[in-house]
Amino acid sequence: MRKDHRPYWIKKIWFGCQRFYLYHFLAPHLDRLGKNPFVVKPWHIEIFGAPVTIGDNITLLGASDKKTRLTVWSEKQELQGIDIGDHVLISPGVRISAASAITISDNCMLASNVYITDSDWHGIYDRSLPPSDVFPVTLEENVWIGDSAIICKGVTIGRNSIIGAGAVVSSNVPENAVAAGNPAEIIKYLDPEKKITTRRDRFSDADTFDMLLDSQERNLLKNNTFLGWLKQLLFPTKSV
Repeated sequence: MRKDHRPYWIKKIWFGCQRFYLYHFLAPHLDRLGKNPFVVKPWHIEIFGAPVTIGDNITLLGASDKKTRLTVWSEKQELQGIDIGDHVLISPGVRISAASAITISDNCMLASNVYITDSDWHGIYDRSLPPSDVFPVTLEENVWIGDSAIICKGVTIGRNSIIGAGAVVSSNVPENAVAAGNPAEIIKYLDPEKKITTRRDRFSDADTFDMLLDSQERNLLKNNTFLGWLKQLLFPTKSV
C-alpha cells in the first residue's frame, strides 16, 4: 500500500496491542525497561539470558524477516550483561551477544543487521567450549553504527563516531571519527566546530512529542473509514 488506509481508532488499537505484548511478554525478561519505550512489533524481538537493562525513551524495532536479538550467555553469576542507555535506536535485525559486558551509551543508533559481540564464543584450539577470556565492548554516547556492521570483542567506539555500513571493527575507534571497511579504518574526522543534534535533543520531551505525533496521525487518517480500509486490504489498488 502507498498510504495507511486504517481509520485512526484501528491504528490506536494496533499500538495498544503492541504495548500490551511489550509489557506482558517482553518486559518480564528485562532487568529494567525505562519510561516511554517506543517498540514496534515486539513479538519479533527476542531476549535471552540476563541481565539486560534498557534506559528511557528507547526506540526498538522488530520485523518478521529481521528478528532483533539481545542475548546474554555465560556461566558466571555476576556480570554486567547488556546495558542500553537512554534515547537509543535499535533497528530490525540487530544482534547483541554478550558473554560479559556490552554497553550501548545514550543516543546511540544501530542500523539494521548490526552485530555486536564481546566474545569469540569458541576457542581457537579447543572448539568444544567457549573461551575463558572475554573482552567488554563499549559504544560511547551518540555513536552511529551503519547497516550490517560488525563490532568485535574488546572494542570501544568513541563519542559521536560513525561506523560505515558493512564495516568490521576489531580495534578501538576514537571520538568524532568516521571509520569504514574490513578491517575498519578511520577515513575522516568530524568537524569539531559543527554542533551535533542528538536523539535526546530532538525527542527529550516525550509527552510533547507523543502529543504532536498523535495529532499528526489523527489528521492524516481522519478521512479513512473501516469499510475503505477493509476494501483496500482485500482488493489493494494503486491509490494514493
